[in-house]
Parts: sequence; structure tokens; C-alpha cells
Amino acid sequence: MNMHFDFADLRLLTHIAELHSLTAGAERSCLSLPAASSRLKRFEESLGLKLFNRTAQGLTLTPAGEVVLRHSRDVSQNLENMCGELQQFLRGIKGTLRLQANTIATIDFIPAILPAFLATHPDVDVDLRERLSPEIVRAVSDGMADIGIVAGDVKADGLEVIPYRDDRLVVVTSPDHELASLDEVDYLNTLKYDQVCLQEGSAISTFLEQVAADHHRAQRTRIRVGNFEAACRIIEANVAIGIVPESSARRYEKSMRIRHARLSDAWSLRKLSICVKNHEQLPSFARDLIDMMLDDLAMTADA
Repeated sequence: MNMHFDFADLRLLTHIAELHSLTAGAERSCLSLPAASSRLKRFEESLGLKLFNRTAQGLTLTPAGEVVLRHSRDVSQNLENMCGELQQFLRGIKGTLRLQANTIATIDFIPAILPAFLATHPDVDVDLRERLSPEIVRAVSDGMADIGIVAGDVKADGLEVIPYRDDRLVVVTSPDHELASLDEVDYLNTLKYDQVCLQEGSAISTFLEQVAADHHRAQRTRIRVGNFEAACRIIEANVAIGIVPESSARRYEKSMRIRHARLSDAWSLRKLSICVKNHEQLPSFARDLIDMMLDDLAMTADA
């Protein structure tokens, strides 16, 4: 059976069945009588079935017509439900927030905000991915990410950039390590020591490896771990040193026997920025997250 019909056909059939009149059904469907008659004829020919009988009470459905009407109402209800659900996306209260960030933001800052965000947006899922800053800018530009958090002077032409917060990379050691007495260390001078690094492919590891390679040097990676807390525990045992964000170093110094020294390299100061394609066109839940990030920064500064 080769059937060709559309929602307008189903709507016309429903109106005719409810009003028992082709004329009244055409009027409710906003069709002329000839157009409605022609559409109904093509519908019946497409099905190869007669849908209406003419009686003294007007047009009444055949058994086949009753089947079509039942499914037509199901289709109408499903379409109505679909439109209702889609309105949630249009209002920005349901969907998936695609967020890409560098290592520092992914590990240190975003996790502190997400619980409150998810609690206030129960129908929003978050896809958080760690990337290098140039990759993040490209993803936002190409529409593959809603929000990006980048570090440094990465070019973000065509994007809206919102200053976020500053952090810096520091070298963390055990108090017993020979670097522990220094307040500032050049990154290249750390390369002669065993280091604990994040997993291969992480944004910060890739960045540091590239800095070393640019000077024809290489890190002495002794162990790789999944997060900065694990790195600091290894460092506390004086097995290796590590390069971590200052915010992490200060946090873990409160409970671990470690100390940190600033890196003298200019690139160690990491100015984080939020980048978006068009802030006003973001879903409302994406704008809410940006507001929460900036509010969290303000509260941190006041603390």
C-alpha cells in the first residue's frame, strides 16, 4: 500500500467526523469546500479505502475511517505533547549545556559551582570536557560548545570574552626537597627533577610538555595521576615534584606537608576568561551558569 497523506489530511478528517459535514469540516480546517473535497478524495484514493458514508445524519465514518480517526487523535496528542516539550527548550529550562574548559577550571573551579547549578536546573544535563584553550575557542566558534573557559592570551576573534579569574601555576614540593627553600623557580630548572603529572593528554600536561619541547627539553615524568589532590599526596611523600595551580596548592597545604614556590615564567600567570559566541542567544540555563560563575568569584574575593 503506497500511502501519501499529511497532518492536514488527518486534521480535515477529524473535523469532518466531529461535525458530520464536509462543508463545516472544510471551514474549521480553513479550506474552501472544493479544496477540502479534493483533499479528502486524494486521501481515500491513497489509502484505497472509503472513509465516510453519506447518511441522513450527514457524513459518518466507515469502520476504516474510525481506525484512521483513532490514530489521527493519537498523532494530534503526540504532536501537542512534542510542542509542549519543545517549549521547554525554547524557554531555556531543559537541555544539555556543553561546556569546555582548561584543566584548572575543570578541576578546581567548575566542580564547586555545578552542584548548585544542577539543583536549580533539574532538567539540564552538563557535558563538561577538558581541552586546550585554542581547541576550546574553535569549539565555541563552530557551535560545538556553548561556553568555553580559556587561559592566557588565546585569540578569540568573533567571540564575546568575559574576564573570569586569575590563577597561576606553581611548583609544589615536599618541605624536604632541595627546592623547598626557594620562593621562586624557573620552570626549566624543574625539569631535572622527577615529576608527578596529570594523565597524558590532559590540557595542563600537554601545555607543559610543549613548553619544555620548545626549549628542546623534556619533563622527567615519574608518575601520572588523575587529579591535583593525588599529585600533592605523591609530592608529600617526596617521591617527585609537580606543577599545579596555586589555588590547589594553597588548599592542600592546609592538610598536607607540602609547600609551593612561584614559577618565574610569565606564562605561569593564567588569566581565565569565559568565551561565548553570543551571550544573548544562549539558552537561559547557560546564562545562569555564567552568572553563578561570576557570583562565585565575587564571593571568593570577599572571603
